[in-house]
Amino acid sequence: MSVAVWLTLSAAIPLLVYLYVRANDAKLSQLPPQATALSPSRWTAEAIQRTAKELDQSPPALLSDELPPKTGRRYIVVGGAGFLGGWIVLHLLARGEDPRRIRVLDIRPPVRNDLLEGPARKVDFMLVDIGDAKAVDAAFQKEWPTSADAPLTVFHTAATIRFYERHPALQPYSDAVNLEGTKNIVEASRKLGASTLVYTSSGSISVRRSRFWLWPWQKEPEYFVQPINDDDALVPKRHELFFSNYAVSKSRAERVVRAADKTRSGEGVLRTGCIRPGNGIYGPGGDMLVGLYLLKKVNPTWIANILQSFIYVENCSLAHLCYEQRLIELEQGGTNPDIGGQAFCVADAGPAPTYGEVYKSLNVLTCGETVFPEFSPTFMLAVAHLIEFYYLVRYFFLRMFPPLSGDIVFLQPSMFALTQVHLIFDDSRARASAEKGGLNYNGHITTIQGVCKVVLENRRDGGSAQQRVIAGHVSSDHGVGPARAEKGVREVIEKIERGVDKLRTANLPN
Repeated sequence: MSVAVWLTLSAAIPLLVYLYVRANDAKLSQLPPQATALSPSRWTAEAIQRTAKELDQSPPALLSDELPPKTGRRYIVVGGAGFLGGWIVLHLLARGEDPRRIRVLDIRPPVRNDLLEGPARKVDFMLVDIGDAKAVDAAFQKEWPTSADAPLTVFHTAATIRFYERHPALQPYSDAVNLEGTKNIVEASRKLGASTLVYTSSGSISVRRSRFWLWPWQKEPEYFVQPINDDDALVPKRHELFFSNYAVSKSRAERVVRAADKTRSGEGVLRTGCIRPGNGIYGPGGDMLVGLYLLKKVNPTWIANILQSFIYVENCSLAHLCYEQRLIELEQGGTNPDIGGQAFCVADAGPAPTYGEVYKSLNVLTCGETVFPEFSPTFMLAVAHLIEFYYLVRYFFLRMFPPLSGDIVFLQPSMFALTQVHLIFDDSRARASAEKGGLNYNGHITTIQGVCKVVLENRRDGGSAQQRVIAGHVSSDHGVGPARAEKGVREVIEKIERGVDKLRTANLPN
């Protein structure tokens, strides 16, 4: 082959790669008509500022006066020291439940100030790994200081969120807590005679895995726009169709909880139900979305045009309490349709926003301090495959190699399967009245209100947003965080910049 041919190829290949990346980026970053048809309006800077002003004097909890009534029951909140579980505890206290009748099981002690002051200080906390059946039984069987014969409700919100893994060989790491731990909770509940159990599942169990390396003739990825509702037919049946191992484990755990409905529990019957939150629970108390963005300030992104349904943490907590109320009504002989053993999707009120709208809100409300430099999604996808390759090679063959450190481990292809697609949740069945088979769920906080509220609470705390530790460990709360992967990218950039600075310093003349 002549030199001229080699030179031509050398010039053509990089050009073709560049053209492919540009074209693929355009396809992955588009907001297609079928998505905007479900959410046609976008946030403006004026609407953001107006909403923040309206909420400026609001109390820390927005829904404390709109909760189902006090029951006087006993409560075990699994994961109650964490994000969502912590809010369930606070809502129980806000509606007047006796803190001595509330027990929290968690892998870590509470660190949130609102769980360490006021009535929350009287809540019984027990350090428990739910993967340990004996420890779970001991925690459930511990004597109660008062009203030991009162009916018992269990809220199970704990999970390990290994959303970055998709290889079947790694499935046991997710199942150990999410599936086996849930089995332990169900069995302990039945031994103790609990009458109600509400489990935090995940709306992500219905998300279909897609492929993002598109052929030139393809206009968009398969499953690029995914309307999500309660229909179990949407839940994949094969492992390779789920977005990650996390979703597989949550789907399996949900089946366990739903199958336990109407089973023997002590001398009575256990009624169960599952809540499937929208993709990304956020809010004050340490979320992996808005709070983490505020904490890091510089957040590389490649999903600004992706439209998804989120759920403010108080909305999500309210949904759990609404389901409990419906199950108690059934236990007491109510005549409304029986919704035991079912699963309900829940999300914020109003149309779903894009990530870019969330970014705009944070940028506007922090006077430009929180920024979101945009990267090529195709380039980041290539990086994600390289990270997954190293992750798997080390797992299967080269354990002597150093593990991936920091949040860069989250940047793997499974994250793209969740965050590079448009997910619009339909929670109309949960919002339906009890007479129509719904939950009477009325989570009226919109995402624009929720995002503004997080910023306002962050200001009141002096900018000390809390981080949740989820890197392969137990995390007693829910929602997966693109902010974690973006933060990992930022960490890599900072390391490169430090390396460049060192080289420049080394090359300076004496």
